[in-house]
Amino acid sequence: MLIARVIGTTVSTIKDEKLVGRKLLIVRQTDEKGEPVGKPYVAIDTVDAGTGDLVLTAAGSSARQTNITKDTPVDAVIMAIIDSLEVDGQVVFRKS
Repeated sequence: MLIARVIGTTVSTIKDEKLVGRKLLIVRQTDEKGEPVGKPYVAIDTVDAGTGDLVLTAAGSSARQTNITKDTPVDAVIMAIIDSLEVDGQVVFRKS
């Protein structure tokens, strides 16, 4: 699992039929404090996340393990919205 922040949305009117009706969000991996690292990528949203949310993502074959993404051509999925992060006993992020 990776921590990422939703930074945008993408729209695709022509796509694989198994992706029809699915929200595609642009996310960027973050460190444990929510600071951006790495490149942006697109993930299928399964939890109704929105721009600015800190989320947990899964990639590769693990992305096809949710009820929504099973047997679909996806490589990344948003599977949780983070409420808070605690690192070394200190809360470094809390959703407002």
